Amino acid sequence: MEISKAEIASAAAASATNSSQELRGAEILVKTLQAENVKFVWGYPGGAVLHIYDAFYKQDTIQHVLVRHEQAAVHAADGYARATGDVGVALVTSGPGVTNAVTGIATAYMDSIPMVIITGQVPVAAIGLDAFQECDTVGITRPIVKHNFLVKDVRNLADVMKKAFHIARSGRPGPVVVDIPKDVSFNKTAYTGYPDKVEMRSYNPVRKGHGGQIRKALQLLMAAKRPYIYTGGGVILGNATQELRTLVDMLGYPCTNTLMGLGAYPASDRKFLGMLGMHGTIEANNAMQNCDVLLAVGARFDDRVIGNPKHFAQNERKIIHIDIDPSSISKRVKVDIPIVGDVKDVLSELIAMIKESTTRPDADALGAWWETIDGWRKKDCLKYDRKNTEVIKPQYVVETLWNMTKDVDTYVTSDVGQHQMWAAQYYRFDEPRRWINSGGLGTMGVGIPYAMGIKLAKPDSEVFCITGEGSVQMCIQELSTCLQYNTPIKIVSLNNRYLGMVRQWQEIDYEGRYSHSYMDALPNFVKLAEAYGHVGMLIEHPKDVEPALREARKLKDRTVFMDFRTDPTENVFPMVKAGKGITEMLLGSEDL
Repeated sequence: MEISKAEIASAAAASATNSSQELRGAEILVKTLQAENVKFVWGYPGGAVLHIYDAFYKQDTIQHVLVRHEQAAVHAADGYARATGDVGVALVTSGPGVTNAVTGIATAYMDSIPMVIITGQVPVAAIGLDAFQECDTVGITRPIVKHNFLVKDVRNLADVMKKAFHIARSGRPGPVVVDIPKDVSFNKTAYTGYPDKVEMRSYNPVRKGHGGQIRKALQLLMAAKRPYIYTGGGVILGNATQELRTLVDMLGYPCTNTLMGLGAYPASDRKFLGMLGMHGTIEANNAMQNCDVLLAVGARFDDRVIGNPKHFAQNERKIIHIDIDPSSISKRVKVDIPIVGDVKDVLSELIAMIKESTTRPDADALGAWWETIDGWRKKDCLKYDRKNTEVIKPQYVVETLWNMTKDVDTYVTSDVGQHQMWAAQYYRFDEPRRWINSGGLGTMGVGIPYAMGIKLAKPDSEVFCITGEGSVQMCIQELSTCLQYNTPIKIVSLNNRYLGMVRQWQEIDYEGRYSHSYMDALPNFVKLAEAYGHVGMLIEHPKDVEPALREARKLKDRTVFMDFRTDPTENVFPMVKAGKGITEMLLGSEDL
């Protein structure tokens, strides 16, 4: 039966009138997605989901994007969710469809991205009998999802979908898997509309922070001599960037963002000390170690941020930690004032208390603290050989791209490795949700699918994928998807002929024994891009970097693959080696 736009008007209207229709599970699934205002679904068909694909064929409000690999389906939905804040949706078949999707699901889970992944399953009666293309989806995905469901009765499908979206987007966001057996998608049941509310006794995330704790935090912040504000991806996921900016500007305190938090506070503002952590700036890391009051917002003190916890604990400081997830507080670092709640709500309450209070920060102490910070800044830890005219420095490519695009709405995705760190260091993000990368899991291959998902959501924005010749080959088949669905992204490949970050560690810790880190048989990326129907460019000299980027940007309706041949010896600095404290930084090759 046809599912028309008039019917859609909606899943909600049906509920209001209590009208009942006999629908197949697949049709109900489509109606639930329409009720959730889903615009795009990324997927790949297979036997267990053919009834669902048949239902998609009969509707015209949701665009299904056919990827070339299930991993890319989840990555693309993930990129869409990161850029828009909406729940991303992916659809894969049973068995290998699910196992191919696992990397994408784990990537989203580690970075707390709201997603619903719909997976096909063998018929209910065949579960557990090693049927063709069967796997234990619930068991396999349990450690890497916020929650998962196996729907054994079509009558429960609408309720399950309502719960799935609610769980995915509320509290600390995350991916939810809904596993649907083939017969459940085929069976019919009475459908009276999509539920308008959800009740789950066992799931009630706290939103409002404890007022007494917030007042204690205010007293600590106002009494601080060397205050510091440290924020992570939770500020962006919680849509609290405006509140953060208001707080930082009111207090005049220095601020840093983690890799996942870049853009929460403008990088162009003097109060921003740069990214902190393993490849953070001197000023950001030294301020983290030497502050006397630390306000941590939506961050988790992970190993790439604070390095060795024992080193971090050497200096006494008072720590205030605001997070939606109580399990993240005091998990790695003991804090003094825990505040569990939605970061946007808690920061709003803190700002209101500051406005009401007559107490103000100690201006003299703050001035002295800024003098200390400015002394660290003078070391210019991000300097590199900008005058080199013989070989392309990767930092120069990123810096040139930033200079060209900083005044237009630009999204930058990256894969994982040296190029990711250079992008984070040299592209100065002033707005949230413009920097899209895999932080927690560190997944290679995400760059192109992320960019595809973003370009569909933001067709008028410029979307660049900064990648390396190693990472880009992991999902390069999605260049075919870019052509089919007209997502003209720009790929900036910093090609140093090595698995760069692996090579860097081998140089530093393994006495230059470059075991299997050299890319010995690379394709001709220009011809490969052209074979997929796109534009390819080879750039080998520094003088050609800016003209190539300018030319690529002019080709607004084409995907362009730019193969920049960069210095194979260049390393990412500053760098904190594993097991070291965050102030024990290597600043350049002279420190090796």
